[in-house]
Amino acid sequence: MQAELDRWFTEEILIHEDALLRYLHRTWRHRDEIHDLRQELYVRIYEAAGKAFPTQPKAFLFASARHLMADRIRRNRVVSIEPMGDFEPSHVLVDDVTPERWCGGRQALSRLAGAFDQLPDRCREVVWLRRVEDLSQKEVAVRLGISEKTVEKHIAKGMRLLADALYSGDEASRPVRMIRRQVDDEQQQAD
Repeated sequence: MQAELDRWFTEEILIHEDALLRYLHRTWRHRDEIHDLRQELYVRIYEAAGKAFPTQPKAFLFASARHLMADRIRRNRVVSIEPMGDFEPSHVLVDDVTPERWCGGRQALSRLAGAFDQLPDRCREVVWLRRVEDLSQKEVAVRLGISEKTVEKHIAKGMRLLADALYSGDEASRPVRMIRRQVDDEQQQAD
């Protein structure tokens, strides 16, 4: 089976390498990542063909390339919310918390809690375990009986929904909306 898979890969996929590289150069903005994209694409295709040979290898190759680029764009949009640790104490005078600041903090916390409650159940559970209980992606996957890729997708979806809920419509969200629009434009160009 391995020899047959290797022969198929050489005859049906590798013959399109020049066309694939031209396509990647046309559609992917980051030139230094093109060879990595190609290698990751070959791995995906080889693993998929190990299960069943695609009926249209060339179409499968280019569709897989589009999906890989979309995955990369999505992954680049995910913003990590990792704890930064304790900072060294500064010698700057800190004034007491005013009633306005205290109330503003309570309102922000209330908005976050409301947005968190609006997440889909599984998504909320994954975000809680990953971001609040600080479990690794693998630990969350094992605890919930899902794949690590599913955990990653739930985290991305949850963070996007929280950001949308917290920053929609106010001045602070303008940079977020501009970045989101730019990433959407890049994804459309990739397709």
